[in-house]
Amino acid sequence: MDTRQIINENFINELLEKSKNVSKDKIENIIEKSKDCLGLTFEEAAILLQVEEDGLLNSMFHAAKEIKEKIYGNRIVVFAPLYTSNECTNNCLYCGFRAENKGLHRKTLSIKEVINEAKAIENQGHKRILLVCGEDERKTDINHIVNSVKAIYDNTDIRRINVNAAPMIVEDFKKLKDVGIGTYQIFQETYHRETYKKMHPMGSKSNYDWRLTALNRAFEAGIDDLGIGVLLGLYDYKFDVLATLIHSDYLDNKYNVGPHTISIPRLRPAHNSALKEVPYPVSEKDLRKIVAVYRLAVPYTGIILSTRESAKFRDELLELGVSQISAGSKTNPGGYEEDNREATQFETSDERSVDHMLQIVVRQGHLPSFCTACYRAKRTGEAFMELAKDAHIHEFCHPNAILTFKEYLLDYASGKTKEEGEKLLEKELNKIVDKKIKEETIKRLERLEKGERDLYF
Repeated sequence: MDTRQIINENFINELLEKSKNVSKDKIENIIEKSKDCLGLTFEEAAILLQVEEDGLLNSMFHAAKEIKEKIYGNRIVVFAPLYTSNECTNNCLYCGFRAENKGLHRKTLSIKEVINEAKAIENQGHKRILLVCGEDERKTDINHIVNSVKAIYDNTDIRRINVNAAPMIVEDFKKLKDVGIGTYQIFQETYHRETYKKMHPMGSKSNYDWRLTALNRAFEAGIDDLGIGVLLGLYDYKFDVLATLIHSDYLDNKYNVGPHTISIPRLRPAHNSALKEVPYPVSEKDLRKIVAVYRLAVPYTGIILSTRESAKFRDELLELGVSQISAGSKTNPGGYEEDNREATQFETSDERSVDHMLQIVVRQGHLPSFCTACYRAKRTGEAFMELAKDAHIHEFCHPNAILTFKEYLLDYASGKTKEEGEKLLEKELNKIVDKKIKEETIKRLERLEKGERDLYF
């Protein structure tokens, strides 16, 4: 496979050059058109990436929020990462896990330790986790990942495990599929080949093409729920965002399934990183624009925001189209039971507890969701895309968010969060238009009050 046909750098650079100095009227027309939730052309996305004028940016932000609420409502999905290992044979210049970082405390969790970490995450109220593994096949091969997933499902009430792991052969992806993972997530980090080569000087990750085609092999293995993204700051964000949209479109055209999620991590300081400064700084203004462009261009996708960002800025981005957030996160193996900062991949900025984070989400008028229904009801891949693209996924997501947030309020919430959360649930119930679904949701809420759990549509 000629991967240069997937990511054509000359095409991207030409688009970005042509998109400069476009009239205000044309930009306003693109923003208005986006509200139909049909996405943008590459040219239109490139034009919006060049916008710097505050008035136009605000128009983009309003459109992003409107589109997000049309498709996903006011839901914010909540999850936590679980790092099983920080042992790695790669030497990515920006990462604390890099092989040449001799100051890092290395650790790979045993299956018992994986279970203990998952239980600690569950005790925060989480029902969905992202399993993250270092890239050292001697420590974290497919058997380590599969056994970890199976152990978590068998020994906890975690209901969806998404996996962020190194590229694999088709046979190994099939093992992931068979053990029942949710989304397989992999970041290209940067789509710019020369920068990629510089940032990944050794190890299996130095192979750009093998990483780029990982999702093709995942599809071949039957995994149809996928997450992508870049590490913003390694190269010009305009190039990398446009390349992400092109990769997304390639997947959609080839498999009828675009990415379920796009992540927006900015480069953060890491313990003994080889980078002393961010090569291409991405400001908060830039990141707001990036969120808006992703939401306008790929309206059906979930946009994931991690705890890399500050608490204040994360709260603000919830208003701009973000639909998934991590909360109470630790980025080191064993971090939920014992916090060892010399074992972390990168520094986090939002240290708030899950309960505190949910109070903020509720006060902003968003509905926290711990929903895992689509994965278990087989609404993945083409089935999910059909519902999301037609803005019908909200019909399932909204009542499921109500039910899962109710579980959290009953089992984990502080008194303050419970009080504010119950008021929100009353309002959310009244938003359900379908009479039968509303009646059934009320019945299921009553069943939850009586002790039943894990009820979903």
